[in-house]
Amino acid sequence: MKTIKDVFTDYKQGLDKIYDTNELGAITLLTVSEICNVSKAKIKAFPEDEVSPEQAEKLKSILEELKTGKPIQYILGKTEFYGLPFNVNPSVLIPRPETEELVEWVLNSVGSLKLAVGSLLDIGTGSGCIAISLKKNLLGFKVSAIDISADALQTAASNATLNAVDIEFIEDDILNIKSEIEIPKFEIIISNPPYVTLHDKTQMHTNVTDFEPHTALFVPENDPLIFYNAIAKFATTHLTENGLLFFEINESYGKETVKLLADKGFKNIELRKDMSGRDRMIRAFISSLAH
Repeated sequence: MKTIKDVFTDYKQGLDKIYDTNELGAITLLTVSEICNVSKAKIKAFPEDEVSPEQAEKLKSILEELKTGKPIQYILGKTEFYGLPFNVNPSVLIPRPETEELVEWVLNSVGSLKLAVGSLLDIGTGSGCIAISLKKNLLGFKVSAIDISADALQTAASNATLNAVDIEFIEDDILNIKSEIEIPKFEIIISNPPYVTLHDKTQMHTNVTDFEPHTALFVPENDPLIFYNAIAKFATTHLTENGLLFFEINESYGKETVKLLADKGFKNIELRKDMSGRDRMIRAFISSLAH
């Protein structure tokens, strides 16, 4: 019979060329916890516990998929974001911890501005992780979310149901928007749009570039801020007076994104670093002079 310790050894031998030690350990811990239905704390405390033959076979099968570079979240079909469960599949990006920091910034901003009610739009919602997490914590807000992908919106809708929140989902392309938005003005517009250039792609892990949806990732090398420009332009006419615009950004284009917003008349523009010390997010207020 295989023990949990044996499984960790198998995964280390099979994946050490793909993942670093910390990530490999986290993936193995998550997989064993899910397949064996046991807490991560118990796994760490009792590594000599045995796994059943059925569990061992399932763990072996998942290991073979992981060897191809396929992310564990897609294999399991789910992940966690901001303490909430989310379904994920190759039609949507896997939510990242840095995006949780963006959600936290929005919630802190709403709290400091004492906004009890309002409306919020998430552009490029993907799995719906931003919109759903915000709605779960801003009960007085009407939340809408746009995405170009019908498959992504289907996943996002399933996640809204899973987390028992009501969100208006809209299929549209922010680069060429056609739909009549139900709410003409929003207190908050937020987006984690595509921002990866072809140069960035060469630095990225294949488990991202080979498996996650390219339409949600990549932008033209000669126009890396194409989505920021379109969303900022949209925000100038769809934010309420003193409304807020939040972006997750490409760390290489922080200053350029700030300048783009300033040129469009936004004010009090703040560039913030993520937990890794990289320029990762921006908050800006709409100005009455914005154009």
